[in-house]
Amino acid sequence: MSQILDEVVERFEPATELVSVMAGSKLPAILGLDIGTSGVRAALFDAQGGEISNASIRVNSRSLTLGAGGFIDAGLLLEQVAQTLDALFAKLYEPILRIELISISCFWHSLVGIDDAERPTTPLLGWSDTRAANATEVLRTTLDEPRLHARTGCRFHPSYWPAKLLRLKTEEPDTWRRTTRWLSFSEYLALKFFGETAISISMASATGLLNQQSCKWDAELLRALEVPVQTLPEIATPTQTFHKLNNDYAARWSQLSEARLFPAIGDGAANNIGEGCVSAETVALMIGTSGAMRMLVEDTPPAQLPSALWCYRADRNRVVIGGALSDGGGLYNLIRDSLLYGYDSESTEAELARLQPDSHGLTVLPFWLGERSPGWNANARGGIFGMTQTTRPIEILRAAMEAVAYRFALVASALDRFAPDAKLVASGQALRSSPAWTQIVADVLGRSLVLSERTEASTRGAALLALEAAGKIDSISDFPVSVATTFEPDLSCHERYQEGLKRQQQLYDRVMAKT
Repeated sequence: MSQILDEVVERFEPATELVSVMAGSKLPAILGLDIGTSGVRAALFDAQGGEISNASIRVNSRSLTLGAGGFIDAGLLLEQVAQTLDALFAKLYEPILRIELISISCFWHSLVGIDDAERPTTPLLGWSDTRAANATEVLRTTLDEPRLHARTGCRFHPSYWPAKLLRLKTEEPDTWRRTTRWLSFSEYLALKFFGETAISISMASATGLLNQQSCKWDAELLRALEVPVQTLPEIATPTQTFHKLNNDYAARWSQLSEARLFPAIGDGAANNIGEGCVSAETVALMIGTSGAMRMLVEDTPPAQLPSALWCYRADRNRVVIGGALSDGGGLYNLIRDSLLYGYDSESTEAELARLQPDSHGLTVLPFWLGERSPGWNANARGGIFGMTQTTRPIEILRAAMEAVAYRFALVASALDRFAPDAKLVASGQALRSSPAWTQIVADVLGRSLVLSERTEASTRGAALLALEAAGKIDSISDFPVSVATTFEPDLSCHERYQEGLKRQQQLYDRVMAKT
């Protein structure tokens, strides 16, 4: 397991300010964890939701990143979480804090099977595992997808549990027989740390197996898949927490002896909350490795959902409606690292900014990791069309960035039904690193785009929701958007991009008609 920390990039500021402020006292605090597909962050917050200065750490690991294969070792990721906590507590003095609560933001859609001895029977399968594409087609031909989409909020797609489970039953019957429980990573972590497996309504809502009207596992889908409800986690009550850390971990982290764990929430919901996007007046647009566009409202799931969108939950009173792109910053990095030899980040950004909109003659289908929103084509593949001998690598990169923005435009059009004229709040490392890309997105959408100054919103969002549930704060709505920069659209560029979007969609329709 030591190989994990041998390969990480670690960021931590010594907790001297924390000590000077809190020496001699023992104040209540909440430990927030953000478990992503490329790293883990831990941070401490006070009882009012403020992040405690100099009390956070992030551990990134290339060896654990969910890549094109879409799966990793659940045990290695669990140990990375544990070692992140080791690193945090090793740098904090005691007894200045009393950690009362633990909140977790965890990536949605993962699936791992375990046997009677609580050993994994499968790798941890993520959203980018596309092996269940054939199972998706079986589901679409045997079940009523539009009706189930309205009920579960999820299309049939390899990202979700129904297709993954059907593939495992069909292609890996021995694994299917040995598996006695199905969990996402957040429940696997809760089982190993606290001996509990109850799943939050937020995590359950993104499996594709939850009836979002009743907040129960969907009986029709379970019958069709021959999945006994007993093999799925119990759905946690709104105020349920886990109280007793398992002995080995209790000895490892005495700082958590009094802590209660709130069941994890999905990272998208946590990101919206942490950014302050918690009403129909704001929509979050994020580009990290992948991309997403989401609104969060206090409401029930819509009776009719556009086919381009999904609907999940933050809790029993709030829904998250949006769309997700499989390719974002990951595609940017792939093209830059493969083609732009000798370019550093600064020169790449300068060259990108100098190029005129849609001036390269290229049309890109950005589906290197397949397609989720808006078309949900599990067999979609990436392509670059229109290249000549004079096409430059920087033009290919710019065309790919514009192509991602075009897909966001289609998601935005579907979301307008629920959040007309909403303020767009941008976040994600890809956009923070590239003002040129942020401007492209604003120009393609033809709308103002405000870049949030918060760099770790998901950790904060999960902490705020846990504090609200515990009665420590009145409402997550009391924490507004914090704006760093506003990008105004150039409407002449927007007009040119409309032609690029039309050309991309025409190519998409022709290519997908043949798949």
